[in-house]
Amino acid sequence: MASIRAMRQAIASNLSTVSGLRTASLIPEDPKPPVAVVIFDRVEFDQAFGRGLDMYLFKVVVVMGRVNTRGTEETLDGYLSGSGSSALKAAIESDRTLGGEAQDLRVTSGENVRELVVADITYVAADFLLTVYA
Repeated sequence: MASIRAMRQAIASNLSTVSGLRTASLIPEDPKPPVAVVIFDRVEFDQAFGRGLDMYLFKVVVVMGRVNTRGTEETLDGYLSGSGSSALKAAIESDRTLGGEAQDLRVTSGENVRELVVADITYVAADFLLTVYA
């Protein structure tokens, strides 16, 4: 049976290959941007007969620099890219088995770019949605 905790940790580990990006497999008390936080959303059981496959949905929330700075927008462009050294999709999918915890995973979208206030500072944030089959 797949371990949600182990999958969160493996996703964070895959993300740690992006230069300059901090990662967290649990929501940190005091996030220091840029940081990618792996959040478990839900599990959908019985995707195959005989309990052969479950589908786990995760969200990676990326908190970047302050709003209205060119560097933040350029960083966001790289993170949302489908490929390249700063592409979060490529980093997350670099080990699609999550160290043997999953059969496969797929980053399905980068979305919900928004302002996020943390400790009275307004940052840019975006969500990446993942589907993991285990």
